[in-house]
Amino acid sequence: MKSVPYASACGSLMYAMVSTRPNIAHAVGVVSRFMANLGRAHWEAIKSILRYLKGTKNKYLSYGKDPLELKGFCDSDMAGDVDTWKSTSGYVFTLGDCALSWCSRPQKIAALSTTEAEYISATEASKEAIWLAHL
Repeated sequence: MKSVPYASACGSLMYAMVSTRPNIAHAVGVVSRFMANLGRAHWEAIKSILRYLKGTKNKYLSYGKDPLELKGFCDSDMAGDVDTWKSTSGYVFTLGDCALSWCSRPQKIAALSTTEAEYISATEASKEAIWLAHL
């Protein structure tokens, strides 16, 4: 791993996340925050994600014979970033049983309550749901 720059490793993980692996979205988001000030623990986190990907390489997105019903799920943490006190919002939309659209990102403001953090997350998910419904 010494020959691979940290930013390149993060970029490769982001490519995998956007293409086919929504399950690593939160972890990739966390490790990508430390590109300017990284340490050994950050490299260990990158290697942990890579080991996870290697161990689950036979997992894939597939559409079965189930009815193609659009379902959405969203969640947030409360002040998950201890430096900025900002929460992280996430959502996933499935069509059938396969992930169609997903997101995990820090909220733009610091929520003052768990309810506010969840409301912000639900708002972002609702915007995506409206967009997906018009496809």
